[in-house]
Amino acid sequence: MTPRLSLRSLSKRYSSTVAADAVSLDVTPGEIVALLGENGAGKSTLMKMAYGITHPDSGSIAVDGAVVEIENPKRARSLGIAMVFQQFVLFDALSVLDNVALGLPPAPMAAIQQRLLQLASRYRLPLDPSLRVHDLSVGERQRIEILRALMSTPRVLILDEPTSVLTPQAVDVLFDTLRQLAVDGVSVIFISHKLHEIRRLATRCVVMRAGKIVAEVDPRVQSETELARLMLGVEPSPPDTQRTPANEVALTVSRLSVVNSDEHCGLSNVSFEVRSGEIVGIAGVSGNGQGALMAAVSGEIRVASSSVRLFGLSVGALGTAERRQLGLRYVPEQRLGHGAVAGMSLAENVCLTSASIKAFDLLDANAARAAAQRIVERFDVKTTAPTQKVETLSGGNLQKYIVGREVLQAPRVLLINQPTWGVDAGSAASIRNELLKLRASGCAIVLLSEELDELYQLADRLLVMADGRMSPASEPHLISSAELGRWMAGSWPAHANADMTHAA
Repeated sequence: MTPRLSLRSLSKRYSSTVAADAVSLDVTPGEIVALLGENGAGKSTLMKMAYGITHPDSGSIAVDGAVVEIENPKRARSLGIAMVFQQFVLFDALSVLDNVALGLPPAPMAAIQQRLLQLASRYRLPLDPSLRVHDLSVGERQRIEILRALMSTPRVLILDEPTSVLTPQAVDVLFDTLRQLAVDGVSVIFISHKLHEIRRLATRCVVMRAGKIVAEVDPRVQSETELARLMLGVEPSPPDTQRTPANEVALTVSRLSVVNSDEHCGLSNVSFEVRSGEIVGIAGVSGNGQGALMAAVSGEIRVASSSVRLFGLSVGALGTAERRQLGLRYVPEQRLGHGAVAGMSLAENVCLTSASIKAFDLLDANAARAAAQRIVERFDVKTTAPTQKVETLSGGNLQKYIVGREVLQAPRVLLINQPTWGVDAGSAASIRNELLKLRASGCAIVLLSEELDELYQLADRLLVMADGRMSPASEPHLISSAELGRWMAGSWPAHANADMTHAA
């Protein structure tokens, strides 16, 4: 069978880094191929060359047997190639509908909106076409990308980490859709760090390491451990299971309410507590109040003083710096612009949340560089030097750096939002082990994640946020992923109420 997409000896170099080293890959019509590799292995670079965003230094691309030049994404779309990105390509100032229309041939906006709403309903990815992207959560932005790709009726569909913000039921719907697309002859290339999803969906798994393809296997007959070994080149590290029993109440959120704003879905009477030496996991589809919760608990927005207490002290009216002095640390969902500042180096970004990098009340540049280097070494951040600008790191390496910056401050309470989103399996295991070590040291951790497996692995208790409300607490082994998904849609038992979340 003539390959639908054929990549031949594609190479791409950035300065001294070889992102793709003479990579060849064929994908046939109706095939679902998973692309697996660590952060920086070259997966996204390879797919960006196929989509016309990045131009190869050498090699060729063929579609249905004909060699083509893909100068830009418009040319790729004309050839039937669509891509859903991990890092979103959207215009913040424009509406959802405008963003979708920009990627399509000219047509009446009413017709585009009708088609968009049909797809949104069919694939259970609800969106308001009139909203500005600036006002949307990360999860809602990813829905735009998925729907925009499907609007073009592609023959080759490339998806880069598309399921990170979906409920289990929505993932099931998406996978059913991808399988139907494959039956219809569409070639699907699926980049994911979720090994169980690769085993469940793909018929072939292509493993990349250091810019090269090192293996091709049938993931349906491979274990997750075997896939991780192929990706890493070594045996994956087992989780650190040591822990100390949960102790004193470290964080108390009591009847917290926040009104809706342009940035956040509001909160309605949210209550829960976290003890020292405990991880409380919070599940939920992005955009259901998680942003407001983290902003209120971290001090980015002020609330009633008694709504948030640290070790019994009311802190709702205190700012972020004052809460950090009490031992609270925060890893936000958005990396650039929230967790780190573009245009600043790794060393300079250390200074943003550390009060110890100074001498005589002045910033100590040498101490900042040394602290940055410790983070790089402890968390295996791929970088050239502490002076490198943060925006030049891959998404996964930037995440490791931000997590490391806060973890090495030895927090007493840690808020962490999507700790392993877009991070490869090896790095995700490393981050999770660091969280378990923190728990063992007595730190109280609030873990927001849309990775349900992560919540089941790490959390001592599970809560769910839906439409600004908080579910009752449940021990992970007492609630199935299907039931958790129903709770994420707001359907927890009618007799339950937010006050039950105080149960330890």
